[in-house]
Parts: sequence; structure tokens; C-alpha cells
Amino acid sequence: MTRKNYCSALAWLLVVVLFECYCCIEKANSASVSYDHRALVIDGKRRILQSGSVHYPRTSPEMWPEIIRKSKEGGLDVIETYVFWNYHEPVRGQYYFEGRFDLVKFLRTVQDAGLMVHLRIGPYACAEWNYGGFPMWLHFLPGIQFRTTNSVFQSEMQRFLEKIVNLMNEENLFASQGGPVILAQVENEYGNVEWAYGLPGPNYVKWAADTALNLNVSVPWVMCQQYDAPDPIINTCNGFYCDQFTPNSPSKPKFWTENYPGWFAAFGSPVPQRPVEDVAFAVARFFEYGGTLQNYYMYFGGTNFGRTAGGPMIATSYDYDAPIDEYGFIRQPKWGHLRDLHQAIKQCEDHLVDGDSTQQSLGYNLEAHVYCISSDDCAAFLANYGSSSDANVTFNGNTYFLPAWSVSVLPDSKNEIFNTAKVTTQRSIHDSPLASNTTRNEVSLGESSWSWHKEEKGISGSNNSFTAHGLLEHINTTEDTSDFLWYSTSFVNDGQAIDALLNIESLGQAALVFLNKNRVAFGFGNHDIAAFSLSQKVTLVEGTNTLDILSMMVGVQNYGPWFDVQKAGLVAVIVADFSSGINMLSSRDWDYQVGLNGESLGLEKEVNAANSSLWTQGTDMPISESLVWYKTTFRSPEGNGPLVLDLAGMGKGEAWVNGQSIGRYWSTYLSPAAGCSDTCDYRGPHDAKSCLTKCGQPSQTLYHIPRSWVHSGDNLLVLREELGGDPMQISVLSHTGQEICSVVSEDDPTPPESWRPNMEFRSQSPEVRLKCEQGWRITSINFAGFGSPEGDCGRFTPGACHADMLSVVQKACIGQEGCSIPLSSATASLAEACPGVSKRFAVEALCS
Repeated sequence: MTRKNYCSALAWLLVVVLFECYCCIEKANSASVSYDHRALVIDGKRRILQSGSVHYPRTSPEMWPEIIRKSKEGGLDVIETYVFWNYHEPVRGQYYFEGRFDLVKFLRTVQDAGLMVHLRIGPYACAEWNYGGFPMWLHFLPGIQFRTTNSVFQSEMQRFLEKIVNLMNEENLFASQGGPVILAQVENEYGNVEWAYGLPGPNYVKWAADTALNLNVSVPWVMCQQYDAPDPIINTCNGFYCDQFTPNSPSKPKFWTENYPGWFAAFGSPVPQRPVEDVAFAVARFFEYGGTLQNYYMYFGGTNFGRTAGGPMIATSYDYDAPIDEYGFIRQPKWGHLRDLHQAIKQCEDHLVDGDSTQQSLGYNLEAHVYCISSDDCAAFLANYGSSSDANVTFNGNTYFLPAWSVSVLPDSKNEIFNTAKVTTQRSIHDSPLASNTTRNEVSLGESSWSWHKEEKGISGSNNSFTAHGLLEHINTTEDTSDFLWYSTSFVNDGQAIDALLNIESLGQAALVFLNKNRVAFGFGNHDIAAFSLSQKVTLVEGTNTLDILSMMVGVQNYGPWFDVQKAGLVAVIVADFSSGINMLSSRDWDYQVGLNGESLGLEKEVNAANSSLWTQGTDMPISESLVWYKTTFRSPEGNGPLVLDLAGMGKGEAWVNGQSIGRYWSTYLSPAAGCSDTCDYRGPHDAKSCLTKCGQPSQTLYHIPRSWVHSGDNLLVLREELGGDPMQISVLSHTGQEICSVVSEDDPTPPESWRPNMEFRSQSPEVRLKCEQGWRITSINFAGFGSPEGDCGRFTPGACHADMLSVVQKACIGQEGCSIPLSSATASLAEACPGVSKRFAVEALCS
């Protein structure tokens, strides 16, 4: 053998060895996933799993690792996401998996963090996402009916399911291949609407289940909110509470796929929130009653960039009052309190999945659930599910204090290590880091050089214009290529100028009305009812009058029975001239144009920013005028964190930064003035309308700009203003600091020594624990006292019983990313002082 051949043979042998080693590693990392009546079984072991929804398109790929890291630190085992068909297959047969829609990269990022994945393929998502995630081209296939036993729909649904499953197999992303995917979902919440489809409904459910099971998937399938899910598909619960949910077969485990830590926001509606004490109560009750997997929908909500928001009127922010806020920052105390709960439940895992369960009554609205592996190895949950009265209960010879609407966790059936109503984790002093002027940089665009482009008040004669008889339905006409459809007609007034009444009926969602090129009216619906009526007194000129009506969409319907055929646009237009009669305009010929002229010109694109023929510049910039495009540049505030565009001074429209849409805005649509309260009592059943904020205000004025979308030089900002606003009031904000607070009490639970190594609790007494966002450090302590401090986070003052702890806390915390001070170090400062007073240790700090 020649030296050359010998080297070639040696190299080939090395390749074979490396390949075999790689296969061994892959095999070693692979996992078998099944289930039994108690839990999901991974590699032969039943598991308690905490999960959280993170949707990859609702943030940027640059933010994925940080969000997933914070999810893991928050105690999650699993990341759950939908798959968004309309963006993965925007044109039939043409697929897109790049940028924010790089599904494989997202799943790999989750895997790299050591977490698992529940992949909700659907392909119907709902998710407050445009058209529920269905591609609009699907609507126009001849003979199609969605989500029923319709061969056209079934063929397309099966084809997309196969596409995603094959992609997962090709990329080795199922657990059996060494990947992170441990669960898959087919369909989504069909059980809520199945009644509307009659007899074909149950047949469709069976077909969807059979189709999924016939695919090459080595993990269990689930159907959420599907009471008749056929075996072996696992049916799961969605809702604010799922402790009383029972699977439809004794062989299936109890899973909770959507636990809402808040709720979504809609333009013109108050912004819902949910107290963390109630979220924790619901979670603890679920596991107390034998649940073994629960998922927060959402754990990070993110942003509906572009036109991805569903309808009607879903806001651009999808913050959801989630443990990680829209900008990727940890929301306290929600994140920390739930993390502590996850750690406490994890201490009970073996008992919950393998132990025998018994239930004991401890009194009125009081009970205990005990899980025992043996007679001397038990874990217990003590619950006070009454919403008004606190209670002292006796259990196993010991007395425990249970606040109303709370659950205590006792991993050894003796020592309470967590109570859902006793929040000991740190708190954020402001709901949003951007709410405080002391923790943000602001760049005003009032002095910027602005350019503008006035949109035609009617049809411009572009290639998108045509004539048709009668009033056309909006969605079928635009095919959702634009939010806008112009309706234009003219009619003759034979006499002199006269007053008349213009009446318009629309199926939704909004309409801007011009008579003789002058704006005369604006009508709109709301999230609950998109349809609206508009009645406006107008003056008709002598001779020909032109009527131009711009019909507007704010997201295509995404939920409900037969939502896919819900219509929009004008259905009646009447001009009532009481001297000469009523002019019915609906049935005459109308001119139409899909989209705005500025859209056809591509005014939002960077390539057109310098085209002087498209833009006007000068001192007479139009303010508070309908249908104007604005353009300027800005330099981003310093720092690495996300940016926010403050559009409080604008009306309604859409904004682009460097050619990328940050979403629709509607700052002038105020929510009803009544229905909110300054405080929210966590006790008692919660729903989406229990705790409302921003009454009488716009639901959203701040719009997220991912930092990766901007650069160090000039950045292009383009706005399409539809109603009228003042761009001189716009500013760009960045987050530079964080005001945090921590309070612990002598009455707070302390985990026993045997549990402490596996938890963040490290001392023999409760601790004040402070932690900044990664990369920041504690720079000042604004308050530190022990005793009976008055006020609350951000407003603490010394009480009658007070020991100043400032120097102790400064020494432990200044310059640190995080610190902890045990309550015992403060207790010694007062010793026997203030007898009979339940003392608290309170600290306020600034991270920057």
C-alpha cells in the first residue's frame, strides 16, 4: 500500500469512527416518551413538568436565547409553541423558515438551553394571530370548508402536518432522535366550537386524530380542550383553573395546556392583569389534584409585529401580563413567586407521580391532599379554597396558617416551604421598566427633520383599481394583501347645496369617509363586535358629489365557529335628502381599489427613503390630517436593551423601523372609562375581566423595537397615519435601570434544612433576595429597614418600630448583580423590642 493510499484509508477509518461516535452520542441523548394514567413517562420515569408558551415569531431570534434562559431559571422544563402555517407557507407550495420564522433554529435554541418542547402543530393556532394561523390562500380553494369533514381542507391540512413532521424528522428534533420535542398537538380547542359543525364535527375529530397517529412521530399527541379526543390522543384542559378537570379516559394523565397568567389586550379595551397569588393558587391546586404537566399561556407573550395580530382589533402588544414581559424583562413578583412554587412542587415530584393519594377535610373550605410513597414518606398540600376567611388548621399534630384562597406545600408532610398567598420574592417597583423616568433614556423626535407624503383621498387609478356592481365584501376582495379597500362612487344633486344624512352599515372593522374629498366621518367596531353603523349629517353640493369610503381591517378574525367565513366591509350606503327623497347607493356601480397608493409605492421600504419624488419636506408639515405618510431618521439611545417607540401623540396607523414593521398602532381609541380599580383582590375566581387597567386610556402607546433592528447610525422611521396625529411628539425610549424591592416577614415560611440544597433558600430564616437583570448591578439602596415600615414598594418610610439596615444592605449588595440578606441578621437589631409586632424586613434598590 502506498503512503497516499494508507493515509486515505486512515482518514476514511477516522471518518467512520467519528460517525459511529456521533451516532452513539445521538443514541445516548435520545429519549423514549410515553404516558400512563399518572404522567408523561420519559425514559421510563414519570415526570412533573412545568411548561411555558414562547412563540418564536413574537420576538427576534437574537432575543430567543435570553428569553429561554430566563424561562429555565424560572423553573420551566418545557417550552411550548404553535406552528404558524400562514407565514411558513405564504403561497401554496412555497415555504418560508427564516428570520423570526426559523422554527428549527428556535427548537435548537431551546434544546441548547436544556429544555424540552411541546410543538403545537395544529395547524389551526388561534393565538390571537391573523386568521388563526391559516394562510389566506386556503380560503380561496374551490369547494373548501375549514375544520370539518371537507376533502379539500383535509388534504391541505394533512399536507402541512406532514411537512412539519417530516421537517422535525429530517432535523432529528423528536426526543427519540435526541431532539427536544416530547409532545405534539393536532388541532386546537376544537371542542369549544365542535357543536357548530353538526355531525361532521366528531368525524373530523376522529379523522384529525387518525391522521396524526399515522405520521412518523415517536412522541404522544395531544388535543387541547377536546372532550372526545380518541385514544390514544391525550385530551387536555385550557382555562384559568383546571384542578377539577378529568381526562376522558382513566388511562390518560391530567395535563393543562393553557394556564393564563393574564390576558391579551385589544385596541379600545382595558388591559387585563392577573395577580400572581391567584396564578400560584391555580397551579398548586392543579398539582394538588393530581395534575402532572401545566403550561403558562403565555410565559413570554412578545409582540405582534407587522400585520400578524388577529382580529378584530387585537393590539400589537401581546404582553399577556406574563412572567417575562413584552421586552424580555423579568416581571416581578410574578416570575419569582412562580419560580419558588415550581421549586417547591419539584420537591414533591416522586410523591405526586408514584405515591398513593388521600384527601382529608380540615374544615369548611379547608382540605389536605396527601401523597405517600410509604407510611413515613409523604408530601402534602393544604388548601384554603374559600375566598374570604383566613384560617388556622391542624394537620399531623401541627398548626398552619392558611390565608384565604391559598395552598401550602409541605414536601415532608410537616414543614411548610411555600404558600401561594405569601409573596416573598422581590418586586418591581414599576409595572414597566419604562414607567419611571429615572430608569430610561429618551430621544425626542420633535426636532427631527421630517418628510411626508399625502395619500390620495380616494382611488388613485393604480393597477389595483376596478369597477364592480354593488358593494363587495372586503376580505374576499383584498385577499388580505392589504388592510384597506377603497369604495368610490358619485351621484348628482340636481338642486342647490342641501343638507342630507349619510348612513353606512359595515360588517367591520373601521371606515374613513370622504365626501367631495373632505373627511366627514370615521366609524369603527370593537373587539367583541366588529360590525358598526355610521350616521352623519353632510352637505351635498350642487351637481356631482363624490363619495370615497376607505374600509379598514385591524386583523382578520381568528376564533369562533366558522370564523373563516366571517365577512367585513360595507353592506349598505344611503344618502337621505329629505326634500327629494332617499338615494340608495348600495346597488349601483362602485369603483374599487385594493390598498393605498403609498403601499403600491413601497413608502415603508428603505430603498425609497431617499427618493425625493415620493416625499415632501419643508416647514408646513401636515399635522392632525388623515392619510399622511411620515418619514424621519433617529439615532437609538445608548445601551444594549430593546427600544420602545412612544406613539401617544399619533392616531391610527402602522410604523416601520429600517423597513421592518413594528405593528399597527391606534393611540386615539380609548377604552371605556369605567371598570378598572386601583387594587385587585386575588381572592376568588378570576376571569379575563376581573382586574382591568387603563380605563379611559389607549390600550397601547409604547411599541417594541428589537435592538437588533437598529444600528449605530441613522435609523429610518416611517409611519402611515390614517386618522391624524402629531409626529413631533414621538420619542424613542430605552431601558437603563430597574427599581426593585424585596420584603420578608417573620411569618413567612422557611424550608427545612433537608430541602434547602435544591432550592434558592439558603438560610435558616426567610431572606431578602435582590437580583438585577443580567449585566446590571445594584448601584444604590433607597430604603432598608426592619420593623413595621409604612407604605409599600417604592414608598416605604420608617414605622414606629424601626431598625435602620441601610449600611448592612449596602455592604452586602452594592456592586453585585444579586444579593441576599437573611431575616435573622435584621432580627438581632431589635432583639426584644416592639413586642407583639409582626416585623418585616424591607429593601428598595436600583439596578443599572
